[in-house]
Amino acid sequence: MRFSATVVALLSASVNALSIARSDDQSAVISDDLDVPGQSPLKFCEADRANDIITIGEVVLTPNPPQAGTTLTIKASGFVKETIEDGAYVNLQVKYGYIKLLDTQADLCKEIKNVDLDCPIEKGPISITKDVDLPKEIPPGKYIVNADVYSKDDEHITCLTATVVFSRKAVSFFGDL
Repeated sequence: MRFSATVVALLSASVNALSIARSDDQSAVISDDLDVPGQSPLKFCEADRANDIITIGEVVLTPNPPQAGTTLTIKASGFVKETIEDGAYVNLQVKYGYIKLLDTQADLCKEIKNVDLDCPIEKGPISITKDVDLPKEIPPGKYIVNADVYSKDDEHITCLTATVVFSRKAVSFFGDL
């Protein structure tokens, strides 16, 4: 599964991330001042975002929360305060429970091609819509994604965090339950 494609899709549309607690009953998520506006499992990493280069207007994920074996539709909008040029990067970390699956620095301009954008990302309003096919083979468990994004000059663009719990589906001779 390409975690970076999903994360960068959100970032390039000016996002930061949230935590989801998901069980079979799809328990409610409590809103707070770190929640990214819209309907998504995204939270901002920190409350003070005044100096971030991107202001996130809204992020809507369908389905929310994401589910293995479905197509995840990402719709995001925001405002870019200054042009983002080649050399921008993402510090990306993905954990499966307490196990670190990925801890890397990725080229933002290379990754945003996954959401049909190119650098430079010009100053002004921005929006994306992207479908991502999530494999049904995603192992059940808790996944934590953190993405901290910087310009080529190390100016803070945005920071996102998301926690998604994929549950185990019961399978019977009569199909999925």
